[in-house]
Amino acid sequence: MQHPIMSPSAHGQPQQRQFNPYSENGGTILAIAGANFSVIAGDTRQSEGYSIQTRYAPKVFRLTDKAVLATNGFAADGNMFVKKVRQRLEWYRHAHAKDMPLRAIARLIQTMLYARRFFPYYVYNILGGIEEDGSGAVYSFDPVGSYEREACRAAGAASSLVQPFLDNQIYFRNQTPAPGTSHPTHLPLSHVLSLVIDSFTSATERHIEVGDGLEMYVVLAKGTSDVQAQDLQSIRGVTELTTNDDGERLFVVRRDLKRD
Repeated sequence: MQHPIMSPSAHGQPQQRQFNPYSENGGTILAIAGANFSVIAGDTRQSEGYSIQTRYAPKVFRLTDKAVLATNGFAADGNMFVKKVRQRLEWYRHAHAKDMPLRAIARLIQTMLYARRFFPYYVYNILGGIEEDGSGAVYSFDPVGSYEREACRAAGAASSLVQPFLDNQIYFRNQTPAPGTSHPTHLPLSHVLSLVIDSFTSATERHIEVGDGLEMYVVLAKGTSDVQAQDLQSIRGVTELTTNDDGERLFVVRRDLKRD
């Protein structure tokens, strides 16, 4: 909340002054959970109003081989929050000789955000990855820690454009299946990647605060079929980041978006 400060002017009349420590740095993030995978994506443009500050400011960050965090809002708060989350995960790794499970990471993020509720991190977080049962999961957070598990979520400058598209394509809102058929419970990875690319391409065309580059992180569950991995590796701009040969597999896909 902004607190007005009344101070006398040169003519003796009070003047109202306000202090706002936050800034809105644009950009958009989204995540979609599949049956045995999760896709977490964000653009790379950082701006303030109509001024582009940098064309490469990542908004999606790897936490572990099975967890990826996307942040959007005030870039300085987002970078600091990711740093603190990674520090807490490193402490857990040293204490327990294993990575923290995704559900526990979501609870950790909720606790860290709520602890700062009176002077919050001005960031909207989306956590995506693989649960211990091998299912894909997405958790979305508001700046003071309220969170829920969802199948898909978008946040940021173009969320009002992207979220209705995801509601229609992932949740099948306002769609009526053909007689004798039903909507699929989960979409295949190739279809989800196409939806993500289409979402950011459309948002870039319509929103000045979205653009330049696209980073998509894909987490595949342990034991995922080689067909999915081979399909993913055949995509232009993909890099595998996996560190554990017998666990989950992590990939990042980088694409260019419209610059101006």
